[in-house]
This record gives sequence, C-alpha cells and structure tokens, in this order.
Amino acid sequence: MTRRIGLPVWGLPGPPLFLLGVTWHAVVRGSLLPGLEGSARLVHLSSNVSNRRLDSCETEAKLALSLDFWTLSSENLIAVFPVDPVKENYVRKVKNCIFSVAFPTPFKSRVRLVAVSKEVLEDILDLDLRVSETDDFIQLVSGKRIVFGSIPLAHRYGGHQFGIWAGQLGDGRAHLIGIYMNRQGEKWELQLKGSGKTPYSRNGDGRAVLRSSVREFLCSEAMHSLGIPTSRAASLVVSDDEVWRDQFYNGNVVKERGAIVLRVAKSWFRIGSLEILAHYGELDLLRTLLDFIIQEHFPSVKATEPNRYVEFFSIVVSKTAELIALWMSVGFAHDFVPNTSDDERRYKIGNQANVGMFNLNKLLQALNPLLDPRQKKLAAQILEGYPVLYYTRFRDLFKAKLGLLGDRKGDDDLIAFLLHLMEKTEADFTMTFRQLSEITQSQLEELNVPQQFWALKMISEHQLFPAWVSQYLLRLKSNMNDSDSERRKRMTTVNPRYVLKNWMAESAVRKAERNDFSEVRLLQHVLQHPFQKHSAAEKAGYASPTPSWAKDLRVSCSS
Repeated sequence: MTRRIGLPVWGLPGPPLFLLGVTWHAVVRGSLLPGLEGSARLVHLSSNVSNRRLDSCETEAKLALSLDFWTLSSENLIAVFPVDPVKENYVRKVKNCIFSVAFPTPFKSRVRLVAVSKEVLEDILDLDLRVSETDDFIQLVSGKRIVFGSIPLAHRYGGHQFGIWAGQLGDGRAHLIGIYMNRQGEKWELQLKGSGKTPYSRNGDGRAVLRSSVREFLCSEAMHSLGIPTSRAASLVVSDDEVWRDQFYNGNVVKERGAIVLRVAKSWFRIGSLEILAHYGELDLLRTLLDFIIQEHFPSVKATEPNRYVEFFSIVVSKTAELIALWMSVGFAHDFVPNTSDDERRYKIGNQANVGMFNLNKLLQALNPLLDPRQKKLAAQILEGYPVLYYTRFRDLFKAKLGLLGDRKGDDDLIAFLLHLMEKTEADFTMTFRQLSEITQSQLEELNVPQQFWALKMISEHQLFPAWVSQYLLRLKSNMNDSDSERRKRMTTVNPRYVLKNWMAESAVRKAERNDFSEVRLLQHVLQHPFQKHSAAEKAGYASPTPSWAKDLRVSCSS
C-alpha cells in the first residue's frame, strides 16, 4: 500500500498550465448577426455603448446596478481569426479555424443561484452585487440570454489525455459569451461551463453537474485567495434538469442536476490551441495565433523580433515552473486521490512537475515548424532548464513555509526530511505547516507537542522526529535579526489555516443537492480569507482532522 501525506485534496481540474492573457474589446459587427443558429435568445441587455467612450469621471463612477448599459464583445476575435463557416451546431471535425459560433442551450427547468463572487462582480466586471439578484443576471449566467453586441463562441483545440494524443478536443460544454473591458482597462473573457453542446462535444451532453461545479467554483476562488494564478469563478447556478453520470465509471449511472459556472480569465487559449494547428499543418494560422498572443499578452517580446517565438517559449517555461511550485507549496493536486479513469496515477501530486515538463515539450513540438535549426536548439536548451527553475522556486517557497531566512547548507535536506516524515505518518499537509507556524520554539524543544497541534502530534510519534526538530531549531538560530514571535508571525502569512478539502466540498455538495447552499457560501467566505482564524470555520471543523464519515470518501472526476 502506498503511504501518502495528508494533502488537501482539491479534487477537480485545476487551472491550465498555459493561460495566456489575450485581451481585446470592441463592438461586434452587426453584419455577422443574421443567420446565426442557436438556442439562447439574443436580447438587448445593453445599449451597446462601448466602455472606450466613457470619460475618466464615468469610469470611476459607482458600480452598475443593472445590465442595461453593460457590454460584451467578440469582435476582435472574429476580426482576427477565421471562424468555422458551418453555422449548424452538430458534432464534427473542424479545420482551418480557431472558433465555431455556438449558442448556449438554456435549461428547461427553474434555475437557482447557488453562489456568486462579490469580488469578481465588483472588481472585475464592474457590477454591483445587487445585480446578481435580478432576472437578467440569472438568465445571462445560465445561458438563456446573450448580451447584445456579442457572439458566443466555442474554441477549437487539441491535446493529450493520459499522455496520448487525443486529436480534436475543444470546448465541448463551454461557451465564450464575450470579452469585457472594465474601468481599470483590464479585459476579461467570460465563459459559461456546462452550457450545452457545441461542435466539440464528441460523445458528451454538453452539461456539467452540480457536484463538480461546486468544486470548481470553490477551488477557483480558493486558489486566487492563496495568491496562485487561476481562472476566476463569478457565479454558480443550478437547475432541476436531469443529467446522467456514471460517477465512478463502474456502470452505475445516476441522475444528477445540471449546473453552470460563469468563469472569467484573461484568455482561454492553451497549449492545445497551438498543438492542433501544428498537428494538421495549419502553419499560417499557427503563426497568426502566436503573433496575436505575443502582441496582446507578452509586451516584453517585440512583435518584429526574429526570435520572438523562442522568447515566448522561455517565458512560458518559467511561468509553468513557478505555477507548479506554487501548487506544491499548498498541497494542490489535480487528483491526489486519482479518479477512477487515472489508472496510471498520472495526475497524482508527485508527478505534477513531470507533467509540466511533458506539456512544455508538446508546446515546443508545436512551435518547431516555425523555428529554424538554431532556434530549435536554443529552445531545447531552455526546456532543459525547466527542472532547475522549478526546484529553485520550490525550495524558496518551502523555506518560507518553515520560516527560514537566508541560504544555508542543508536547507534542502531539512525540507526533504520533514516531507519524508509527513509521508510516513500520513500527516495533514496544510495543518502540519500551519501548526509549525503556531507552536513555539520552547514547545518544540521539549518534544511535548500539545494536543491542539494534532497534525504535528502525529509526526512526533515517528522515531526520527526528535532528530528533525534538533536540525530545525539549529537552523532557526542562524536566522539573522529574528525572534520566535517574528518567525511565527511570518509563517502564518504563508501557511494557510484553511484550504478546500474533498470532505468539505462533499459536505457542501450534499446540502446543495437539497437546495441548501449555506455551506457552499460559508466555504466561499472562509476560503477567501485562508490565513485568518474564523469562528464558523472552526465550529465546522475545517481545521480539524478529517471526520470519520469521510475517511474512505471516493471522489469522482466525472463531471
């Protein structure tokens, strides 16, 4: 049996390794509107007044109280990239384009608002929270209505699944409903997930269920509050529409409820956006997409620079190493307890850095047709440097988690030693580091860990714990101009007390299935302040050992 550290098991697909900030905003061309087929109604929620026309006084005005003058646009995408000429919405192979026009399919039953992010609405979308109580808002975020001036799109991309090229994937149940430019001049893409079939749905029904949608909503906002780059979740709605899922791929199909998450990101482009173009030899389009991405999101790379693709690749390698190191620092895993389709445990936490390397290698393969021999060699050398970039950042993050200042010989061994003890005792990842942030040096010296530090108490039962404590205390003495109170204060700012764990999400899901959304909203609030002690969170046991009912909890990744 494999022994494992008690990690926070987030249990849902995390943010892509490659989210590029493609930003644009314009008024859609009216000539494209006639003849578009779809189920959602195109209604005049907006007066079509561009944000660009607002003067400085207006852009700093109070938040919008309705959607009447709130605009979205798809124009820049449609103006730059070829769009699938087939207007009908049926599953098919698509070539020589980046997007297909596809309208969301509204739910047939009543739609309820489960949760909404005040921060996303107000800070990103310039909407007063009270807008979320309106019928216009519910219809927008459930895919029933499309803001006038925008054409919903489904993105074509390819990729690998479990290490094998899967060909065309694409937005099989997601719709890009437009791009918004807020009063800070930031541009954000809005995407509905679970909003119906598209040309890329393959054998799927285009829907997402409440179970997985709750996890996605909570995890997105939790990661953001931990300071980790991620897509954001603006809202979550649920219907009474029946969606059938084989949760554990064992032939037991059960009825669940359809749900939709409104997600926002600077862009939804990914490595697979480039891969599919290279795979099918669509090199002109590949170059167009790359140049667009660089121009819009990589200002440090000159658009006329002959080596721009190599420079772009170098930045992505560095950002990927940084992102995965950050994941590891909070114990985030795509599937720490592997889903039932991950027989090879490809997405377990210990393999994430390697999967990052795999993805970057596939990105390089997609870029290679546009590189000359010298550039290919240079890019390969950049990729070879990924492990050093990753581990350097990993080491710095874990040194901070342990309150270590400066660089000392043996720091790597001290970190590895603790992680080894945590693995052997199956200690809780989050609470081990949090309790190290709270326990005093004198308590550690006595080797008598108080019961309140239950995670450390588990590790203290290991025969090698005294040896690690001795090394740790000796290392802390080398911290220049430091005190024990300063160490603990510093550590509590980088070691969260609360993270989203599977049992927490499952508890919230079970209540939400009964239309009790109180725990989803409680978790949302708690996870927005992960470093601060919260009385309701303590009462709910969010900083306590896993409850007995959840010890053998199985979490499905079918969504």
